[in-house]
Amino acid sequence: MRAEGYRIVPTYDDADLVVVNTCGFIDAAVEESLETIGEALAENGRVIVTGCLGAKEQVIRNAHPQVLAVTGPDSLQQVMDAVHSHLPPHHDPYSDLVPPGGIKLTPRHYAYIKIAEGCNQRCTFCIIPSMRGDLMSRPAGDVLKEAEKLVGAGVRELLIVAQDTAAYGVDLKYRTGFWQGRPVKTRVTELARQLGSLGAWVRLHYVYPYPHVDELVELMAEGVILPYLDVPLQHASPSILKAMRRPGNIENTLQRIEQWRATCPDLTLRSTFIVGFPGETDEDFEQLLAFIEEARLDRVGAFAYSPVAGAAANALPNPVSEELKEERLERFMELQTAISADKLQDKVGRTLTVLVDEVGEDEAYGRGSADAPEIDGTVIIEKSAGLEAGQLVRVTITAAGEHDLFGELAGG
Repeated sequence: MRAEGYRIVPTYDDADLVVVNTCGFIDAAVEESLETIGEALAENGRVIVTGCLGAKEQVIRNAHPQVLAVTGPDSLQQVMDAVHSHLPPHHDPYSDLVPPGGIKLTPRHYAYIKIAEGCNQRCTFCIIPSMRGDLMSRPAGDVLKEAEKLVGAGVRELLIVAQDTAAYGVDLKYRTGFWQGRPVKTRVTELARQLGSLGAWVRLHYVYPYPHVDELVELMAEGVILPYLDVPLQHASPSILKAMRRPGNIENTLQRIEQWRATCPDLTLRSTFIVGFPGETDEDFEQLLAFIEEARLDRVGAFAYSPVAGAAANALPNPVSEELKEERLERFMELQTAISADKLQDKVGRTLTVLVDEVGEDEAYGRGSADAPEIDGTVIIEKSAGLEAGQLVRVTITAAGEHDLFGELAGG
């Protein structure tokens, strides 16, 4: 849009057209998306809807028949066609300039790169395959060119995402692509190695625990990519994992975690879990707590199960009451918070490399290799005079809280 002369404005009053990007993953997200569309219509009146909920156009039309257009996920051209139809561009060759790194919604020093769309898994709680289809990997050369362009424009951290990042290339049968005249296999290990050669931090998200994840951990131990592994495990009870259609050998999972840590002692493990899944008994939940105590994961997100329209899990028997879901979620997070705080205490006295995100009057806020933006903790740096966002600095940790670390510049 910027390249075509459109100006992005921060308020409804200043806008000639509003584009609402929606989520349709869980019922609460659908409700929020519909509310946002309604707000945009009330405040502005000229609204185009896109994103995941757009795959269910009739749901949007039933609630808000006056929207100008509805497109689904991964529909850039359709969105642009709708914008052109309702607000034709006025091209100005003197002002329609795009910076080398493109237009990003993140700060200048970090960027997300999506390497694939869709998913081949069929987890019973999820409707992503029905909304976004099966796995479709981007050519390795295209991904690497985008990454190279971003790093050249000042990006210091590349966050690699997909619905199933570790499956990258399966749909293309790992065919060979080319970058800088060199062959590159369309496979996550080879892609990660090449991304790591660009001189920026490389952080992997949403890594399903396939056997070849062991190779990624080896790259982390070599310092090629950040020692940060985001593996959504979802539960620890074999019966619940079976109902979810997830890997169910939890003893094997514990052994792999031990092996990963032996390979890469500085590894940060992040995971997500669902409590209150249909059929979850007290025994199932206790198995989950026991796993958390033994695994001692560094970063954990947990959610009370929420039914999703169209998900297979809706037909499972013995739903858990909302009250019990919330009680279990509270118990789970209380245990994990204590583990997290204990693990952060181990970092007091260490000196870490920190990427500065923001500089205030008295202190700066940054992240170490263990901290992804928005979802993990921060490193709060005292005596931050002279620092700038995007700098990599060495920080000696002086104190730790439940989620954040506190420190000062090494030698300061």
